Amino acid sequence: MYAVIEQGGKQYKVAQGDCLDIELLDVSGNAETIELDKVLFVSDGENVKIGTPFLKGAKVTASFKTTAEEAIVKGKKLYPMHFRRRKNSKRRIGHRQKYLQVTIDKIEA
Repeated sequence: MYAVIEQGGKQYKVAQGDCLDIELLDVSGNAETIELDKVLFVSDGENVKIGTPFLKGAKVTASFKTTAEEAIVKGKKLYPMHFRRRKNSKRRIGHRQKYLQVTIDKIEA
């Protein structure tokens, strides 16, 4: 069984037991699980359910490895450049995105 969920403006194909990095959410520091209710698509091999745009009553339950505070990981460092063809008009900026690392426990359709 797998599902397609939307989180943080991105779509993820998830199955039970998958580990993925999603956009950082506001969760309490002692939370153990999180429910993702923006489910677009669910398939169990034979039956397929497609939402318009989301499935009503469907949710995906995910858990953190330890706690929510320790599940925050940092992504790759990016260096975007602003450049114009003038003298001394370059600018280099660094950015490093934070993600929330979760493991998919259960898919309910």
